[in-house]
Amino acid sequence: MNIRFYKYQGTGNDFILIDNRRLGLPHHTQELFEKWCARRFGIGADGLIFLEEEEGYDFRMVYFNSDGGLSSMCGNGGRCIVKFAQDLGIIGNEAHFIAVDGPHNAKIKDGIVALKMQDVEGVESMDGDFYLQTGSPHFVRFKKQELESIDLLKEAHEVRYNERFKAEGTNINLVKDNGDHLDVRTYERGVEDETYSCGTGVTAVAIVNHICSPSAQSYVQKIETKGGSLEVRLYKESDSIYREVWLCGPAEYVYQGELSRI
Repeated sequence: MNIRFYKYQGTGNDFILIDNRRLGLPHHTQELFEKWCARRFGIGADGLIFLEEEEGYDFRMVYFNSDGGLSSMCGNGGRCIVKFAQDLGIIGNEAHFIAVDGPHNAKIKDGIVALKMQDVEGVESMDGDFYLQTGSPHFVRFKKQELESIDLLKEAHEVRYNERFKAEGTNINLVKDNGDHLDVRTYERGVEDETYSCGTGVTAVAIVNHICSPSAQSYVQKIETKGGSLEVRLYKESDSIYREVWLCGPAEYVYQGELSRI
């Protein structure tokens, strides 16, 4: 059985997308999905996304990490599946869909996909670092030096595999404040490596930066990742409660092909 797949990327965060509305592919084939995502032996991707039907919504998003396991919300993946749904003719310029963390709205304009993230309530301070949930768990650490000079894997592993996080894992974001924008590098659990960009990660970074550098309740943060530029818009309702959180950036079709289920 050959399966049509589509490759999309959002600021270098790349995904295999499959229209599973009629295929009915199961969700528990972890070894196979890992093989598809492998960069040397498969298509190569940071994750795999199924688009499925869901009553009351334009579609359901089902996300798998590159290790083949079902995972938490992926922000750039969410933006890519919105563009995929538009390319399939399922939506126009707006979408209302559901993912593992609940409902999401999205808008497409001038090549930019804006995805409404879940509200964020509660940010944990950890000796100058921060931990919060933005659809996925994120650890945020600000750095003084240029991020490219840092051994990200070494520093990330010290957090990812410590007593606090080794069981469930966490994503790790290193941040440098450059005044008009933030530079961010992200290590993702499930991928267990650096990715070129992480949507839920930059969302977490923007919220933490707002806490550390208080500004107006309505706030826009520009962020540079290895894969390109993103923007996070948010509204602070009260201490550590953020509403109207939007992740904005490009999401692009790369190519399509067929793969074998076996």
